[in-house]
Amino acid sequence: MVSFRSAPTQLGQDSKIQIDRGVWVALTILGIWAVSLFTLLSIDITQLSIPFRIAGLLLQTFLYTGLFITAHDAMHGAVSPSNRKLNDLIGSIALRAYALFSLKSMIKTHWEHHAHPASDLDPDFHNGKNKSLLGWYSYFMVRYWSWTRIISLIAIFHIVHRLFHVPEANLTWFWVVPSILSSVQLFFFGTFLPHREPAGGYQNENRATSTRWSPFWSFISCYHFGYHLEHHERPDLAWWQLPELHQRKLQEEG
Repeated sequence: MVSFRSAPTQLGQDSKIQIDRGVWVALTILGIWAVSLFTLLSIDITQLSIPFRIAGLLLQTFLYTGLFITAHDAMHGAVSPSNRKLNDLIGSIALRAYALFSLKSMIKTHWEHHAHPASDLDPDFHNGKNKSLLGWYSYFMVRYWSWTRIISLIAIFHIVHRLFHVPEANLTWFWVVPSILSSVQLFFFGTFLPHREPAGGYQNENRATSTRWSPFWSFISCYHFGYHLEHHERPDLAWWQLPELHQRKLQEEG
C-alpha cells in the first residue's frame, strides 16, 4: 500500500504549478470561511428571514467541511508537497479552526485508517455492533471527541459572546450548528458510504467504494470525498485532483 505521506504526484507534470495551486486552494478556503463567518456573526440576525438564515447556515457548513478537507490534504502532504513546514502549518490552522484538533494526533489516527481500512484496527470503523448510520456516527464521534475540547469550545463561545458582544443566536446559527452538520457531512460521505460493507463483501484491499456522481455533485456533496477508492489508491493527490483520476478510471472500465 502506498505511503500517504510520501507518494509521488503523477497527475499534473509541473510540480511547481501543483504546489502553488495546493497552497492557493487551501488559503482560499480558509479565507472565504473566515470572511463569511465574520460577516455572518456581525449582521443583525433578527432582520434575516428564515430562508436567509438557513442559506447562511448551509454556506458555513460547506465551508467548515472545506476546513477539514484542507487539513485532511495536509495530513497527506498534499497541500504543499515540497514544503513540509508550510503544509503542516496550513493543516494545523485549518484543523484548529475546525474544532481545536491537533494535526499531529490526527495524522497518527488517519494513518491507522489507511493502513487498516474497515477493520478492527481502523479508528474510523464501527465496533461490529453499531453498523447503522446513527449508531456508527455516534461511536465515531465518541472516539474523536474529548471533554477538554468540548469545554474549550464552550468557553470560546461565551468569551466571544461576552467580550465581542456577538449575539448567541448568531453564534448558534453560523458557528455551532454548521460545525456539527459538517461532521455529519464528512462522516456520511467520507466514512459511512465508502466503507460500509457491500452485500457481496469488500471487493478490494482498501475496502472502499466510490460514488459515480458527476464532478459538480461530487464537489457539492463533500469536496470529492465520495471518490474514496481513488483517494485510498492515490492518497498523495489533493481533493481537487481526484475527479481527473476518477474519470480516467471510468474510461478504462468502459
